[in-house]
Amino acid sequence: MTRRLKIVYFGSGAFGVPTLRMLLERHDVRLVVTQPDKPAGRGESLTPTPIGAMVANLITPTTPTTLTTPQIIKPPKVNEPAVRDLIRSQGADAFVVVAFGQKLGRSLLEGVCAINLHGSILPRWRGASPVQASILAGDPFVGNSVIALADRMDAGVVYASSSFPRDPGWTAGDLHDLLAADGPSLIARVLDDLADGKVAGANQNESLVTLAPKLSKSDGWLDFHAGASACVCRIHGLNPWPSVTVRFRDQPLKLLRAAAHAEPSPATIQPGCVIDPLSGDIATGEGRLRLVEVQPSGKRAMSWREFAAGRRVVIGERLISEPVPTSDAGAPTGGGAC
Repeated sequence: MTRRLKIVYFGSGAFGVPTLRMLLERHDVRLVVTQPDKPAGRGESLTPTPIGAMVANLITPTTPTTLTTPQIIKPPKVNEPAVRDLIRSQGADAFVVVAFGQKLGRSLLEGVCAINLHGSILPRWRGASPVQASILAGDPFVGNSVIALADRMDAGVVYASSSFPRDPGWTAGDLHDLLAADGPSLIARVLDDLADGKVAGANQNESLVTLAPKLSKSDGWLDFHAGASACVCRIHGLNPWPSVTVRFRDQPLKLLRAAAHAEPSPATIQPGCVIDPLSGDIATGEGRLRLVEVQPSGKRAMSWREFAAGRRVVIGERLISEPVPTSDAGAPTGGGAC
């Protein structure tokens, strides 16, 4: 059996919950470092990160658990001397970083093996939104990478990676959860190699680097003049956030799930207009976009069929995308076959 390593875990987002659970089962997690609680919801009540909530549940479990409860800290600035000294005093064999949200400084990392789980097949999609970028670009394969922390974002040597075909029906939310579940086995493999003294990494090919910048609400547009496949990639890549929102009868409508059909749009119907109210077919620059699931403003998500039946949608009605996309929009554009 591989020896238990002393671990300090840095993470905030839900992406890292399965990995932290694996570490608690297999290793000695001395300390969990997460972002501070933040106001959330209508009441602006302080809410912990998903990692903070997980550890809190270990302290006061709502369901039976055999996991050991680690110490947890929530520093606004992880590199402050007092915080740095507390972390380094744990004598960790390794730092494991997953969706933490702060950059670890050199003085904190000095002399410690620090690894990071990243949601893309590096060097493709370095940056803050690799999961979304993979779908937005129509990548045929997706996966995770475990890398060494480096001065440049996501540029460290790669210790392990995974790759599997992307289902065109997956949204960014779906892919996020699949990659989160895939991560623990990769991290476990690298830590086993570290424990056995045989961990080794490969340099990334800098000529193949692509970037996945942070998304914003302004990225939630759709160009109906693009092909139907590219439209599907954008709808799925921005679900659940920021989501593609169009206007229908002057009201906001989120487009949540869709499919592409090669059948051409009628020449008499402009891109963005309804071809078939029953099926949800919308004209695009190439092929038909079939809307599967939508969400009206202030309402629950529903099938297009349910939406259209309740509003008596007719042929030729237009879905309008606002704002018009700009050349420097953050989200990748284009999209291959989805």
